[in-house]
Amino acid sequence: MTAVSLLLSEIDTFAPSKFQCMSFGRKALSVWSLVLCGFTAFSQDTAKSHKNHSIYFSWGYNQEWYTRSTVHVEQGGLGNSYDMNSVNAHDHMGWNNGIFNKALTIPQYNYRLGYYFNEKQDLGIELNFDHTKYIIADPQRVHITGKLGNRAVDTLVLFSQSNGFYYFLNNGANFFLFNLVKRIGLYRSTSNDFALDAVGKAGVGPVIPHTQNMLFGQANDPGFQYGGWNTGLETVVRATFLRHAFIEFSQKVDYARYSGLHIYGGEAKQSFGTYELILSGGIFLPTTKNHPFFTHRHTAAPTDGK
Repeated sequence: MTAVSLLLSEIDTFAPSKFQCMSFGRKALSVWSLVLCGFTAFSQDTAKSHKNHSIYFSWGYNQEWYTRSTVHVEQGGLGNSYDMNSVNAHDHMGWNNGIFNKALTIPQYNYRLGYYFNEKQDLGIELNFDHTKYIIADPQRVHITGKLGNRAVDTLVLFSQSNGFYYFLNNGANFFLFNLVKRIGLYRSTSNDFALDAVGKAGVGPVIPHTQNMLFGQANDPGFQYGGWNTGLETVVRATFLRHAFIEFSQKVDYARYSGLHIYGGEAKQSFGTYELILSGGIFLPTTKNHPFFTHRHTAAPTDGK
């Protein structure tokens, strides 16, 4: 037997039968059909999801209430390591004394920049910034425990500027969040000229405070810094007019942990919760053509964007 004959014999031995080939071919065709159908459906969904996109921007003003907080102070060179326990703090609205008689960024303000990315226009992402002011109340009696000058202390001190104490995050406690956004349509007029929505937001991000303080008569060098992180939840009622302009009223809770805060000769850290009320105005803009939310309609428009 020649080498060629041997090779053909081996191939014939291991080759599938005609019926095996046909069966395999049918299976392969079935699998390929499923893959092709899945790819086609995915492509159609992807194309569909790119039909309706929009962006929005808002600007507003806010009021805050803070939980009590313990401020821990470390000043190694001074032999200090102590807690100012359960201090009381307040905000400084600024807008209640007028808005247009000063720079818009002097009062407590906020802005949002968001993007709705799905077909229903009910899911989005958002950059969320609140310029909040945190001021330890002056005067108040503060309970101090720990070490001062390497000596144990457990005492009350009068926390007031006249007594050598102040503590301001007054150019901002400054909450910055990266939010996920969920919109729930409540009402939309047949002409699209008016819509009412409920919106929920949740996120996490950095805090960028401006620290300015004096403790026991020793003042720091004021300035902005990275100061830790915060997380927040926000609920919104939004009214949209003429498809583009909107006003919204929000409630928000935030929890912030600050660390490495600049003080004279050392650092401080603290954490506190915040409750906010926010009133904002803004604008919506479509990023795709023929967006149904921005088209004047004469038939009923669904509240959920379907």
